[in-house]
Amino acid sequence: MKITADTNVLVRAITGDDPRQSAIAKAELAGADIIALALPAFCELAWVLVRGYKIPPADVAEAIRRLINSANVVVNRPEVEAGLAALNAGGDFADGVIAYEGSWLGADAFVSFDAQAVKLIAAQGEVARLLQ
Repeated sequence: MKITADTNVLVRAITGDDPRQSAIAKAELAGADIIALALPAFCELAWVLVRGYKIPPADVAEAIRRLINSANVVVNRPEVEAGLAALNAGGDFADGVIAYEGSWLGADAFVSFDAQAVKLIAAQGEVARLLQ
């Protein structure tokens, strides 16, 4: 079967915080022929694990990397890598994804009121501007 996993399924499988649901999530993911993971699920996953579960960003990045390297997982890899680059640089996964997709869609610059996001995106070689 080919599935798309919601963020809560990924959280249960990664954290094991609910023994019953975690076992179900792991079995579902292991039994799938293909797991199509959407970018919003990765954005939510990174946010929930870092902010909610207080898991260090480096550990979250490693968990995401293991997930995308699974044989049965399909993702928009360049966008996930952009998110991982932002996360590894100390920023939010979603900011990296937003900047990447905006550029892919033809934008010339990433703009934000978030000074840290602008600094990190600019450090990755992208045009980024802080709005004030």
